[in-house]
Amino acid sequence: MRTMAPRKKGPLQTVQKETDDIKREVDALAQDVTRLDISDRTETLQRCTDLQNTVAETLKKLNKLTKADESAPIGNYDQRKRDEEERLRTLQDRLKTLTLQLQPQDKEAGPSSTEAEEDSAEEVSEEEDDSQDEEEEDAAEDDDVNDEDADDDEADHRVTENVMSNSKKGAGSYVALSAFTGEEEGDLTVQKGAVLKILQKNEDGWWLAQDSKGNKGLVPRNYLKMISPQEQESEDEDDSEEEQEGENETAKSKPSTSSNWDTIRKAITEIDATDVLSAMGAIPPGFRPSTLSRLLEEGTSYRASHYIQPKLSQSELCFKDLQLDPDSGKVHARSSRVCLTLTLWSCRMIPPPGVGLQVLSRHVRLCAFNGTEVLSNIHTVRATYNPNSPKTWSFSPRMSSLLPCLLDGDCFFRCDSDSPDLGILFELGITYIRNSTGERGDLSCGWAFLQLFDENGALIPLRTQELAVHGGTPYEGKADIDATSTKRGTSGGVLQQMLMSRKQPKLIVKLRSPNTRTREQLNLLPDTITGCLSTVRLLALYRQLLADALLLDRVTMQNADLICSAVLGTFPEVLDHPDLMDAFKKSWVESENNLKRSDKKDMTALKKLFENVYMSSVFPLLYSAEMPAPLWADESTETQRARLIYSPVHKITMETMLSPNHTHQAFDIPQVTYDLLTSAWH
Repeated sequence: MRTMAPRKKGPLQTVQKETDDIKREVDALAQDVTRLDISDRTETLQRCTDLQNTVAETLKKLNKLTKADESAPIGNYDQRKRDEEERLRTLQDRLKTLTLQLQPQDKEAGPSSTEAEEDSAEEVSEEEDDSQDEEEEDAAEDDDVNDEDADDDEADHRVTENVMSNSKKGAGSYVALSAFTGEEEGDLTVQKGAVLKILQKNEDGWWLAQDSKGNKGLVPRNYLKMISPQEQESEDEDDSEEEQEGENETAKSKPSTSSNWDTIRKAITEIDATDVLSAMGAIPPGFRPSTLSRLLEEGTSYRASHYIQPKLSQSELCFKDLQLDPDSGKVHARSSRVCLTLTLWSCRMIPPPGVGLQVLSRHVRLCAFNGTEVLSNIHTVRATYNPNSPKTWSFSPRMSSLLPCLLDGDCFFRCDSDSPDLGILFELGITYIRNSTGERGDLSCGWAFLQLFDENGALIPLRTQELAVHGGTPYEGKADIDATSTKRGTSGGVLQQMLMSRKQPKLIVKLRSPNTRTREQLNLLPDTITGCLSTVRLLALYRQLLADALLLDRVTMQNADLICSAVLGTFPEVLDHPDLMDAFKKSWVESENNLKRSDKKDMTALKKLFENVYMSSVFPLLYSAEMPAPLWADESTETQRARLIYSPVHKITMETMLSPNHTHQAFDIPQVTYDLLTSAWH
C-alpha cells in the first residue's frame, strides 16, 4: 500500500515549533539557575544571552510573515500570529529576569568611565532609537504618577539635593522624573528624584538600573533623565566621600562650606522649570515647554496681523497676492493649494497636571507645518473643561449669544506651500501658575500632526480624523505623554487592543470642504492664513478696502506715502485681540441685520458699513487709557476688559471718547494711517 508523504509545514508552523524548542530550553535554564553554583555563573549567563538573541531573531522572522506565505490556508491566521508573538514576548521577560538573577551581587554597580563616555557620545542616537521603539509598543493603563502628598517646598529641596548629587556622580547617572512601582518580577521600584546607575540599555525601552542601595531591576527609559556631569572643586571631594560613608542627610541639609552652595546654584541654573516640575511630580514626563507659545511671544511674525497684509512680488513692484478683477472691481479670487474648514471636536485621555499647579487655560494651537518649520500664523482655540472629566477637553460650548472667537472650534485653513509633507500641526497646551511661587508658564501637553497629502500627492479625504497625541515636541520625535502608558510585551487579542486604544491620548478633528459662499470669501484672503471661521466675512471686506486703497486710490503705483485710514492701519492689531474681534463681530451682525436686502449685496454699502461700525465700536476701545493691556489667561484682566467692552454703563464709544470725563492714550500718527512699506515688508 502506498503511503502519503508527510505534509510540509508552513512558515507559521515552523515558527511555532521553534518557539516550543526555545521554551523547553528556557525551562531547563530556569531549573539550572535555582541550583546554580557561583563558579557556573559565566557559562549560564552566556546561555541566557544566546537564548535572548534566538528569541529576538524568531520575533523578527515572525513579524515578516504574511498570510500569503502559507502554502495552505490557515484559519484565524492573524490571531494565531498574535498568540505566537505573545509567547515570545513572555519568554523575553523570563530571560530578562534570569539575567538579573545571574548578575554578580558583590561588584560595585555602575558603568566604567569608558562606558560612561560612550553613553554620553551615543545619547542622541539612542534617544532616536528609543522613540521609535516606544511608538511600536502598545499602550497600557493610564495611571496617575503624581505624588499628591508632597508639597512644593519639599519637592524643590529634594530636586536641589538630587541635582547636586548627580553633579558629583558624573556621566552615566540618571534621575527618576517620577515614582515608579514595579509591577512584575524583575522591575525596580524607585522614588521620584532618585539617582540611578544604568547597567544595560535594552532596545525595548526598559533599562537595567541600580539604585543607591544596590538593588537592581528594570525601569522604563522615559522615567529617566540624564544629568550632565559637573566639574567639582577639590574642596567638594572630601564631602563626597563622607556622603558615600552614610552621612548623606547631614551633608545635604547642612552644607559646611560655601563651595557646596556654589555647586548647587550652578547645577540648578542648568535645568529649566520643566525639569523641576517633572521631578516634583507636578507634570507627566511627556510635557514640555510650549513650542508654539514661544513663537507667538517672539513678535508678530506668527500672528494673524502679519499674514493678513498683502505681500509684494519678487520684483517688489506689485503685490503678489492682492489684485483687482478689472470687470467687477472686486478683489481677484485666488485659489490656494489647500483650502478647507476644520472643527476641533474634543481631546481625550489627556493627563492633567498634578498638585501645586493652577491651570489658567487649556487650549489648542494650530498652524501649517511641514515637519521642519511653521508656515502660517498660529491660531489658538481655548478648550472648555469639566472637573468631573479631567482628561477630556471640549470645544465650542453652547451659548445663547454669539460664540467668542477664542472658544470657537470652527476654523478655516489656507496654505499654498508646495511641500509634500505639508500638514496641520496641533499643540495641546496649558497656561499655569505655580501656587508656591506665583510663577506663570506655558506647557505643551502633547502634539498631533495631520499630513494633508498622501504618498501620491493627492489630498487626503476630508472627514473626521482621530489623531494620536504624542509627548515631547515635534522636533524631538514621538514620545509617550505619560510614562506609565508604556507596557512591554502587550499584544493580546483584538478586544484588549481596542480597550488599550481607547486609553491612548487622542485629538478628534473634523475636516470639511467649505460651501460655495464660504469658499468665495476664503479665496479673497491671502494664500496662507488660518483663523476663526466666523470672522471670514470681515476679513474679506478688509481685503477689499485694502485693494481699493492700494490699487485704485493711489496716485501712481510708485507712490508710497502714508494713507490716511484708521481702519486699514489698526484692524490688523484688532485681529490679534479676540475680545475686540468679538465686539466688532457683534456690532457688525446687529448692523448688517438692519440693512435692506439690496444693500446686503451692494459692495459699496457694505464697505461703508464696515468702516462706520469699526470706528464707532472697536477703534475707541483700542486706544482708551481705561482699557487694560491684554494679558493672556489672566482672569482679572479679561473680566475688566469685558466690562468696558459690553457693560452699558462702562462701554466706551466715540461719544464717550469726546467727553471730558474720558481719558485716552496720547495721539500717535500710526493710529490713523496705513504705512504701505512697513506693512508689505514686515
